[in-house]
Amino acid sequence: MKLGTALTIALILMVFGGCTPPGDNFALRKPDTQPVLPQTNSADLTDSAASSDPESCLDPAASEIVKSYGGTIKHYAEIYGFDWRLILAVIKQESSFRRHAESYKGAAGLMQIMPVTGEEVARILDIQNINHPRSNIRGGIFYLRQLYGLFGHAEEGDRIKLSLAAYNAGIGRVQDAQELAGYLKDDPQRWQSVKDALPLLSKRYYTLHRDVWQQEKPKSGWFGNARETVAYVDAIMNYYDEYRLLLD
Repeated sequence: MKLGTALTIALILMVFGGCTPPGDNFALRKPDTQPVLPQTNSADLTDSAASSDPESCLDPAASEIVKSYGGTIKHYAEIYGFDWRLILAVIKQESSFRRHAESYKGAAGLMQIMPVTGEEVARILDIQNINHPRSNIRGGIFYLRQLYGLFGHAEEGDRIKLSLAAYNAGIGRVQDAQELAGYLKDDPQRWQSVKDALPLLSKRYYTLHRDVWQQEKPKSGWFGNARETVAYVDAIMNYYDEYRLLLD
């Protein structure tokens, strides 16, 4: 489905991602070329993760998730073009491997999908219960892939980090930081530039905002959680490094 068509029928999301605040506009769409999904069932996905025992070196919570849902993570990570160990790192940061985790904002499941995002993802992927662990994993990976698709001009390492930041803070926040980075003569496609610009989105820098935006503040509004978002990305990348050493 092309983006122009999707915009006429898809819900315009106001809240999305793991910890996304309101104020961001982003329409989910199906990939332009839909992958052919292998014919699998729940048992296949679970059993495929238990061919060896590399998870014995993990902490108990991580080991249990790999044993129960490792096949699902690997299956959809491959379909949407991610290293499955990166997805495991996202789950670790988002929910600490708690299947039924729910945030005070309503984000639910292993991938902590916000309710409005969950409804749209479920509609697109024809998922009955987005909070079921396997469905939540699939939906979260799909959503992360949508964000990843918006940063096609960035180098791979930067692209991953920008996508993770958008998953946490919202795509609008990251785009505001990119715009500000460009104004400051930094490369908006580099994570370091965006990382440096995110704190400047707070109300404290309103005089700078007047020079950048006609409405005299960031398009998504002032943002005071830059430190949380930077720590979020750093934590996931640290977990990812750890899982790459421990898991094949």
